[in-house]
Amino acid sequence: MLKKIVIEAGKIIKDNFYSAKDVKFKGEIDLVTKFDIEIEKFLYKKLKDIYPEFVIIGEEESYDTQLTNAPNRIYIDPIDGTTNFVHSIPFVAVCVGIIKDNKLFEGAIYNPILDEFFYAKKGEGAFLNEKKIYVSKENKLERSLVVTGFPYNIRQDEFTFNWNIETVKKVLKNTLAFRRLGSAAIDLCYVARGSYEIFYEMGLKPWDVAAGILIVEEAGGKVTNEKGKEFDLHEDKIIVATNSKLHDKFLKLINNI
Repeated sequence: MLKKIVIEAGKIIKDNFYSAKDVKFKGEIDLVTKFDIEIEKFLYKKLKDIYPEFVIIGEEESYDTQLTNAPNRIYIDPIDGTTNFVHSIPFVAVCVGIIKDNKLFEGAIYNPILDEFFYAKKGEGAFLNEKKIYVSKENKLERSLVVTGFPYNIRQDEFTFNWNIETVKKVLKNTLAFRRLGSAAIDLCYVARGSYEIFYEMGLKPWDVAAGILIVEEAGGKVTNEKGKEFDLHEDKIIVATNSKLHDKFLKLINNI
């Protein structure tokens, strides 16, 4: 049922990928379109029908955000990669992450432009279009492909700006190469399928990463904060996801800037 709902939502992205977007700004560089709102309302209605007891928290509308500590909740990001969507760059995704009894339980991320549907359920593995996926087996940092993104407040906050620039310099000197796609959800999925060894980013929200964290973990990867502790969706500012083999090495690298 979840797959059907997420794929239906993705069709709205695909049908309007090259159309006028009616863009508004939530911040200096943070975009939103009428399709973000439309998809989120669609997801909310459909998910509420099948998960009536769950709190639903979306990126664009308030809904149940006053209940973010509820044990059973759903995070929805209607278009992760809105800037890509506005510019017709094909790295966009619908994201739904389900928390049950305060634990990640089920996650779905769908890029309708590339027709990539990533899915995981706790204890059952991670899948791309029904095929099981696994993280990379690479264990050398200098051979690792790293992907990241930058927070929307990077221009306003001096610490955030400096941390990101200094970390990029360190990573560039010690890894194979860098990528930046503009969708944290897709970045996490590509770690899960072994395309990247490492993903890190500062300033993400729960709806950006809830589904992707589970997908990485079910594919054999590891996700923590920058200190190596379990990542807290609401408290932690920096997320690190790896193939697990390189996790400790990468944490040591970024913490020794």
